[in-house]
Amino acid sequence: MQSGNQTSVLHFILVGLHHPPQLGLPLFLAFLVIYLLTVSGNGLIILTVLVDVRLHRPMYWFLCHLSFLDMTISSAIVPKMLAGFLLDNRAISFGGCVIQLFSFHFLGCTECFLYTLMAYDRFLAICKPLHYATIMTRSVCNYLAFGTWLGGTIHSLFQTSFIFRLPFCGPNRVDYFFCDIPAMLRLACADTTINELVTFVDIGFLALTCFMLILTSYGYIVAAILRIRSADGRRNAFSTCAAHLTVVIVYYVPCTFIYLRPGSQEPLDGVVAVFYTVITPLLNPIIYTLRNKEMKAALRRLGGLKEVQPH
Repeated sequence: MQSGNQTSVLHFILVGLHHPPQLGLPLFLAFLVIYLLTVSGNGLIILTVLVDVRLHRPMYWFLCHLSFLDMTISSAIVPKMLAGFLLDNRAISFGGCVIQLFSFHFLGCTECFLYTLMAYDRFLAICKPLHYATIMTRSVCNYLAFGTWLGGTIHSLFQTSFIFRLPFCGPNRVDYFFCDIPAMLRLACADTTINELVTFVDIGFLALTCFMLILTSYGYIVAAILRIRSADGRRNAFSTCAAHLTVVIVYYVPCTFIYLRPGSQEPLDGVVAVFYTVITPLLNPIIYTLRNKEMKAALRRLGGLKEVQPH
């Protein structure tokens, strides 16, 4: 079946998360609170880094990018989910579905690249401290950050165009809470074997490559930390790296579960997807502030509180 003028679906219905009707309001309130905390928490990190000159360093510059990505990923998914819980308004136009799928994969892929870049930054800072300042200059940081956004754009353009070249002629009920590749493939009026293979290879290769680079970086980092003689130095280094590694695991494991099984129709998939679309953007500011002494000190300074000096 050819694509093009056979695409007769003008809108889709997002079925959303399966739940009893009486849980609609509690779920709406819960996800609303999570969304507001996500936006305010990540926004606070961005503000803190921008106004505190002590944080004008590559690690926190990349953290600003991560916080912005978390805010926008959540904003691309959660508002429509909230409308479905409260107003039972689950329709999304064909164009809106295309934009949502493109936005999610653009932002998600950029975040994937950014995690890898942040691991490389920590590798340089801990394993090559004497060369760090000359390697990770401001211009290099800007180029690397731009590269993550460019890579996310190219990846998402490819995936989105490859999905919506398929004909969609009905049904139009998306058994998911947002327009994503596995859910859209189930609605296509054509053979999706090639699409499933491309999704498996493309996203699987991308995620696996980034994850292996991150693990490699942290292998060198752990070895370098164990050579630090100072107990405080080891503790500070482990604290910073543990925060990053925790976020990476929470992000990658659910993504791998979903996208290495693009043809899956398991009801559990929607629950798993909540982790990397809703929960991870909330956890990032919590993890990076609670486990980072510099961020906690900067937040106190931003709030006008005096730092307590150790005796």
